[in-house]
Amino acid sequence: PAARVAIQTTPVSQDDTAKQAAPASDEPTLPPEAQDADSGKGQEVVDFAKTLLGSPYVYGASGPNSFDCSGFVYYVFRHFDVTLNRGATGQLDNGTAVERSQLRPGDLVFFFDGKVTTPVSHVGIYIGEDSFIHASTNGYEVVVSSMAEGTVYDRNYVCARRIFE
Repeated sequence: PAARVAIQTTPVSQDDTAKQAAPASDEPTLPPEAQDADSGKGQEVVDFAKTLLGSPYVYGASGPNSFDCSGFVYYVFRHFDVTLNRGATGQLDNGTAVERSQLRPGDLVFFFDGKVTTPVSHVGIYIGEDSFIHASTNGYEVVVSSMAEGTVYDRNYVCARRIFE
C-alpha cells in the first residue's frame, strides 16, 4: 500500500510575509502530481456526494430525494454531466480500472457480498482515507463507510474504476 504523508502548513501573519515557514517535520513532501490527486473533478464529486448524506435508500431510485447504490453513483456523476450505466454491474464498464493502492477521491469502488449472481452487488464513491460514500441498506440512507482492513467492505472489495483521469 502507498505510504501516507502528512502535509502540515503554518499560517503566516501579514507581519511575517517576508519570512519562510520552517518545514513542520522531516517527512518527505509529495510530488506535485500526488499533491493534486485529491483535487479536481474527483474531489468535486466527493464534495457534492457529501451534500446527499442522510438521503433515504430506496431500491431502484436514482434521485434526487432517494437512491439505491448505483442510482446514487449515477445521480452524483450526472450532476457533472457524466452519464454512467445505471446498475452496479453496468458501472463496471465505465471508466478505467485502478488498483486499490492507487485509489483517489471520486473513483468508483465495487463490492460483492456473495448473495447475487452478478459480478458485484454494491457500488460507492471513494472519498479518501480508506472510506467511501454510498447508499446503504444498513440504515437505509446515504452514509460514509470504512474500507479499512478487517471491515466487511475490506473483505467484500472487488475492484475500482476511475471516471476522471
